[in-house]
Amino acid sequence: MPDGGKEKALPIGIEFFRDFKLKDYYYVDKTAFIAEFLRTKGTVNLFTRPRRFGKSLNMNMFKSFFEIGADASLFGGA
Repeated sequence: MPDGGKEKALPIGIEFFRDFKLKDYYYVDKTAFIAEFLRTKGTVNLFTRPRRFGKSLNMNMFKSFFEIGADASLFGGA
């Protein structure tokens, strides 16, 4: 296994970005979405996805990134 042989848990029912990072669940990294969001500078942004496609998780990731006093280590910095 690429991560040293340790199996990660599947994130069934996990909805908070912080839990994905701190509890070492499988996670498809979507943090580049933040850079795209900042680069496009839309007046209004509409986030559409079918059910169960991560809308709430993406919004929680944004909250974790923009929140004052946020944990920088969640995004690779510390």
